[in-house]
Amino acid sequence: MHFLLLSIICSVFVGVLLKVSRKKELNIYQIISWNYLFALVSLLIFYNPQLNFNFDLPTAIIIVSLIIILPVVFVFQANAIKYSGIVKTDIAQRLSLFIPISFALFITKEVFNLHKIIGLSIAFIAIIFTFYKKQQTEKKQNKSYFLLLTLIGFGVIDILFKKVATISNLKFTELLLIVFCGAFLVSLIISAWQSRNKKEILSTKNLYWGMFVGILNFGNISFYIKAHQSLSSNPSTVFIGMNMGVILLGSLIGILYFKEKLTQLNYIGLLLALISITFIAYSQFN
Repeated sequence: MHFLLLSIICSVFVGVLLKVSRKKELNIYQIISWNYLFALVSLLIFYNPQLNFNFDLPTAIIIVSLIIILPVVFVFQANAIKYSGIVKTDIAQRLSLFIPISFALFITKEVFNLHKIIGLSIAFIAIIFTFYKKQQTEKKQNKSYFLLLTLIGFGVIDILFKKVATISNLKFTELLLIVFCGAFLVSLIISAWQSRNKKEILSTKNLYWGMFVGILNFGNISFYIKAHQSLSSNPSTVFIGMNMGVILLGSLIGILYFKEKLTQLNYIGLLLALISITFIAYSQFN
């Protein structure tokens, strides 16, 4: 269970660092770029994977998709945290499971039991309540669409990583090596474009923050894999523990430390998110 706890902590504190970096007016695009470099370095140190390009076209499509989507969704997540807070962003990220489950139900025609259907229905209501926001007069507050983009983005990533599990000609660490290299290059392009428009220069502060985010990002992935390995006979424990743990810890930090304000409907959405995840996890036992 300690691997699961460490994964939860790493996941939440990525969001914490992104929020604090905004308050310090650091360049979030540069931080995201350095993040992938240090995630790559961490991967090389701890797993030492070999570079392997011996894979077929479907695998290549998955890899290219991850290379592009991962840094883009990171930008969505950072902006969602800025405009809507850690609480709502963590809930949106975890409710992204609504996307792969809907994909399985409507596209691949997977047969669902009653518990999963109930969980899916509650998740849909939770999304509406969580994203609800009173009308604001300030323009910068009217950007809750980043929450929706975050939800959709992580949902697509989840589908892609589920496809990764079916790949037999490439180890997971070998795939991550290619993906981290590619994501670093894509994030550099995004960062260079943004810096040119804003006329900003490279800063060592952004590098340091990117290093911490990258190490935590890698830790989240690594510990999550180890949690699944150590609890291989009960994957539902990892699933429900990760999703609930991130929502609860993220909510506590957002409300108590960052003093984020939620409406009554938002709190109901948070509760419904936890209930939804419970039903979906329980459905795996039946």
